[in-house]
Amino acid sequence: MAIDLERPGLDGLNEAVGALREWQAEGVAWQLHPGDLGWFWRSGAEATAAAVRIWRRDGRILAVGLLDGADLLRLTTAPDARRDEELARRVTEDVLAPERGVLPPGEVSIEAPQDALLQELLPGHGWHTGEPWTPLSRDLTEPVKAPDLRIETIGPDDCHIWADVMRGAFDGSKFTPEKWHTMATGAPYADARYLVGYDGQGDAVAAVAVWSAGPGKPGVLEPMGVHRDHRGHGHGRAITLAAAAALQELGASSAGVNTPSSNVAAVATYESGGFRRLPEVRDLTRDASASPTLR
Repeated sequence: MAIDLERPGLDGLNEAVGALREWQAEGVAWQLHPGDLGWFWRSGAEATAAAVRIWRRDGRILAVGLLDGADLLRLTTAPDARRDEELARRVTEDVLAPERGVLPPGEVSIEAPQDALLQELLPGHGWHTGEPWTPLSRDLTEPVKAPDLRIETIGPDDCHIWADVMRGAFDGSKFTPEKWHTMATGAPYADARYLVGYDGQGDAVAAVAVWSAGPGKPGVLEPMGVHRDHRGHGHGRAITLAAAAALQELGASSAGVNTPSSNVAAVATYESGGFRRLPEVRDLTRDASASPTLR
């Protein structure tokens, strides 16, 4: 059977979330996690569906991609399809042809599993390795130390607090309570927790969202931030510990996060929270001057 490229409707979007849940496992790279779609869902179900691409053969989903912005495709495959030659060649053809609606012409990047055959095919078409990222993971089979902050789980009635911290943590963030409510309508929300940390003066100083993929599977942190007015007091470490504890309560086997290697402070914060640094990974990038077509 031929491999088909799909732009899913809402039903297909929920099916993609289900496939991503199924594919998560210890020792398997998490280039795309259900939580990534859950966080993207703040823009709405229609926008999330418009950003997702599915590759399917004989009814089975083999690969899922998320256009995380106009120029980045975050892609993963079923674990047993990493070296599937037909899939790798079809994805390569699709990303090289802008008219197929996967990536536009010009400078673009792909984040894909390091052991995927795609990593060997694209460099032959003008692609090269790009920015290094550092994945980090914390094993959750052991107890997690209690954080030095009061931690509250956020729900619909107090989501404005979580939104306020996020806007204070990230320059240019426009996150609002309305976006939180929209995010809560997505399928991944059932496996998520949203936490806020309060200091001794009662100020909300840090926030995080954690996403489980189900019991016995790795969970992720996305996003985590400390309000700019409260940095330098160890709150990043504390909210990271709280995130790990929340995922442990959800039955996750580990907690993972991925951050640019250039963000040395973030890497250090996660390590202080018991996360172990894993080998660097790199995106594949095509420069604006390179031809987007097959040669």
